[in-house]
Amino acid sequence: MNTRLLSLIAIGLWVVTVAVAAYLFVAGNTVPSPDGRQAIVLNADERNLILAEMRTMLGSVQGVIDGIANKDMKRVAQAARLSGSAVAAQVPAGLMGKLPLGFKQLGHTAHQGFDEIVVGAESGEPGDMLLARLGERLNNCVACHATYRLEAAAAE
Repeated sequence: MNTRLLSLIAIGLWVVTVAVAAYLFVAGNTVPSPDGRQAIVLNADERNLILAEMRTMLGSVQGVIDGIANKDMKRVAQAARLSGSAVAAQVPAGLMGKLPLGFKQLGHTAHQGFDEIVVGAESGEPGDMLLARLGERLNNCVACHATYRLEAAAAE
């Protein structure tokens, strides 16, 4: 084989590899679910990690509301920080590859929104504005839960 043919084959294989990786990044590891949502198929540890993160977000919501009700902006910032972008950065790359793009986008927006609540609380934003921000974050939660479900992979 000549060099030109080998180069074309290498480029072709690279294009196929990039296309498959891009498809997997967008689609994730999903299957249709009987309830009409997309089931994201994860191993038990991955599923537990995502569920723990969701419980942390719920705790953050409770802490933000409690802080606003008691006019304790330090508490608001502290609670919101627990679900900010720094938490999302800790998700393993292998798990991120299994999550569909829409799930990742909703999660990113949610984490970023908690960061905005921290900034608002620390800069003296009024409680009603912080509650409005929190309401926007809850819209993400509702949309995510309406669209996706987590499913454990069959034991191998």
